[in-house]
Amino acid sequence: MTYAPHGKHLIAGEWVATPDRFQNEPVSGAPDTFALGTVALVNRAAEAAEAAFWSYGYASVAERAALLRTIADEIEVRGAAITEIGCRESGLPTARLEGERGRTTGQLRLFADHIEKGDYLDRRFDAAQPDRQPAPRPEIRLMQRPVGPVAVFGASNFPLAFSTAGGDTAAALAAGCPVVVKGHSAHPGTGEIVAEAILAAISKLGMDPGVFSLVQGGNREVGAALVTHPLIKAVGFTGSLAGGRALFDLCAGRAEPIPFFGELGSVNPMFVLPAAVGANASALGAGWAASLTMGAGQFCTNPGIAVVIAGSDADDFVAAARDALAKIPEQVMLTEGIARAYHAGQARLKDRETVNPVLETVSAGRSANPNLYETTASQFLADHALAEEVFGPLGLVVRVEDGDEMRRVAQSLQGQLTVTLHMDDDDMPLAKMLLPVLERKAGRVLVNGFPTGVEVVDSMVHGGPYPASTNFGATSVGTLSIRRFLRPVSYQNFPAALLPEGVL
Repeated sequence: MTYAPHGKHLIAGEWVATPDRFQNEPVSGAPDTFALGTVALVNRAAEAAEAAFWSYGYASVAERAALLRTIADEIEVRGAAITEIGCRESGLPTARLEGERGRTTGQLRLFADHIEKGDYLDRRFDAAQPDRQPAPRPEIRLMQRPVGPVAVFGASNFPLAFSTAGGDTAAALAAGCPVVVKGHSAHPGTGEIVAEAILAAISKLGMDPGVFSLVQGGNREVGAALVTHPLIKAVGFTGSLAGGRALFDLCAGRAEPIPFFGELGSVNPMFVLPAAVGANASALGAGWAASLTMGAGQFCTNPGIAVVIAGSDADDFVAAARDALAKIPEQVMLTEGIARAYHAGQARLKDRETVNPVLETVSAGRSANPNLYETTASQFLADHALAEEVFGPLGLVVRVEDGDEMRRVAQSLQGQLTVTLHMDDDDMPLAKMLLPVLERKAGRVLVNGFPTGVEVVDSMVHGGPYPASTNFGATSVGTLSIRRFLRPVSYQNFPAALLPEGVL
């Protein structure tokens, strides 16, 4: 059965229509029509979120954990319908959508478990020292408290795990912050049905409906109104560098600046060390091709660059990658706009004298075929455009002369979400030379793996120095992400009856 969207916004428990409309871009069948977001709706949603904060921000941990788990349950109740419309809007295969739905519900439940343990509050206690000289010390306690209403921007490449009820929303709700989501226009039907699940959970638990609102679509004015609204206290964003930077600047330019937690893009370079490539060139090349083309290369951790020391082993590595990529069938991209950007990114490399084609294909419409190019370290270092992300299944090999030149390439890179070392035991001296550089460049450093696939666990960092993200001390994946929407408060000389729940 096909899910038929009603095409409205969810504002504090009410489904609201607006006169202007937009349509999604399904891979097959007729498009669906949706109400277009407005500044007035943003105002209503933010005001409702602030009103809800006075109850939800001071709700018990048990109540917030119950909401997270109930949202997960309600998403699963709607599982088949979510998969159907998600596949239709995004072009992603059923298995991918079902896996992403499992990740979405799994992180909601993980965050519920995590906040119940209490460690995320970073509680501290210093006892009074009334007899201390020359002055007594007061009793001081510290605990993290929620910041207030949070704005979340849905991501184009993850209709579930990074969108309406995805990681940013789950983290904010876990922290005690109401959420206003600006849904991504690439998958509004998917966002709508997930919002229905969230509303069902809020209603079942008798919470203030202002805890969650969804504003669909809308132009840049709507996004700007959301991040500059005086009642919004933090923003979570996954998207393009240009769009994210514009919103980041708006947050910084407010009368009251607020934190903007943006994930903006990364080329996720791999450094393939000589002993490893000598022993495993074919396997490494094939593995890179598989990671590079996973989901048509539309992962923020897609490993777009491989750095390898020139020679016959590098030749074998590149040949293995080329042969594996040549067997990858044409894939549908998430939106027509993303496909156009991929085609333009390939054309940008194709026209540069600093690169040579290894595998060059033609893509049209909403489809993508893989491409592979190579360059030298000297050309890479001289042409900064080669280090820019091409969002899709395109790889660039950078051939270096030796370990010192490999280190210079590493030093030239901007901030990344991930960097990878492929190494054997004999590569240890070179790996030790590179590591101090690499860990300054990325939030996650891998050894002998591929970065596509981000585990939702306590120890995960999905972020990095700018421009990978706008806050190098934060992560958008894993339980540490909850801390983005908290701030520390000290309580000095408080009577026990006045202390908030959870203070030591």
